[in-house]
Amino acid sequence: MLVVQKYGGSSVATLELIRNCALRCRARVAQGDRLVVVVSAMSGETNRLIALANELVAETHRVGVTKGPYVVSAKRTPEHERELDQLVATGEVVSAALLAMAIQDVGGRAISLVGSQLGMQTDRSFGRARILGIDVTRLHRELERGSVVVCAGFQGTDASGDVTTLGRGGSDTSAVALAAALHADVCEILTDVDGVYTTDPRVVPSARKIPRLSYEEMLELAGLGAKVLQIRSVELAMRYGVHLCVRTSFDDRPGTMIVPEEPDMESVLVSGVALERNEAKVTLVGVPDVPGVVAKIFTAMAELDIVVDMIIQNAGVDGRADVTFTVPQSELDRAAKAIAAVQFGGPSPTVTTDSEICKISIVGLGMRTHAGVAARAFSLLAADGINVQMVSTSEIKISVVVHERYGELALRALHDGFALGAG
Repeated sequence: MLVVQKYGGSSVATLELIRNCALRCRARVAQGDRLVVVVSAMSGETNRLIALANELVAETHRVGVTKGPYVVSAKRTPEHERELDQLVATGEVVSAALLAMAIQDVGGRAISLVGSQLGMQTDRSFGRARILGIDVTRLHRELERGSVVVCAGFQGTDASGDVTTLGRGGSDTSAVALAAALHADVCEILTDVDGVYTTDPRVVPSARKIPRLSYEEMLELAGLGAKVLQIRSVELAMRYGVHLCVRTSFDDRPGTMIVPEEPDMESVLVSGVALERNEAKVTLVGVPDVPGVVAKIFTAMAELDIVVDMIIQNAGVDGRADVTFTVPQSELDRAAKAIAAVQFGGPSPTVTTDSEICKISIVGLGMRTHAGVAARAFSLLAADGINVQMVSTSEIKISVVVHERYGELALRALHDGFALGAG
């Protein structure tokens, strides 16, 4: 069996943990599997490297989600962005080399490869590069030699041969892309948690591990605050039919399989509940109810790379309408300033903001074939005196916005109300 494994930063945070990973790799090869391993930087290393870069410049600010996880200089140039990728990519290079050495020291055969050596070809979007293709010739050659191929995750090279990085969660994306290119039997994401749970067990102790999830369910949960897998990696797995397994790197407990939709999955009404705290609400009262005005609002958001989540517009009255939408809490001030600069072609609407909200979502394939899920969810919230401020739905998801003080209460009410707890 051909297996791609990805070890996160917490799994390779120390030399002792790297040795543990090496023993796991040797045991897997002893079972007869061929193994490609993708590693992240040691926990905290990427932040350390970015901090070094930031010491060279002043007036730092946080780049938006779509531009990657970096804190970089407000005075950055394209040249700075190139060098930052050169710098931060070294964290994964160190992890890969150390793990390869550790495998060799426990009697295995291994070789480490960086992005250019493993054929990871990307565009030139530094800090948020997209994978264009993978030349797996060398990977196959090393596997045929019996080596564990240890790959530096999170990185590739563009057409000019420059190092690029894939943005937040890039090592997950690297692993899934390699599994797709190699037609691997499974891609295992090994981390410090032992699978995907019905909700956050730190908030709801009765949460239980989910044995199997569909790609669609995992995509929704990943986008709603479940941090186990990065969205891009799940999208890639879904597109190429890569079977994912989320499990811990610290023992051999079975994890959660992420697979194509199966007929019996729709028998489960709700698979999981997620809480997203980093939400803020913007409301515009008295927006001119004419074509193009709403487009101006969200164009202003897009130009600043502000990700908009839920949107509600009411029916216009007397030529005016109200528009409400949510953005990440960290982007609220920028969103408000962007709206203030919009030319509405008449009296400007009244703008109010609210950072004291959170979003609760329920996800499940069973919603496609079962009626009354929304009614049940709203009844459960009402029974606990929780007022719903906004609602958004998809075919397999219902999200509600509530006051932040009720976030955990709402999470528990929905989790228990849909009987998701262990036992």
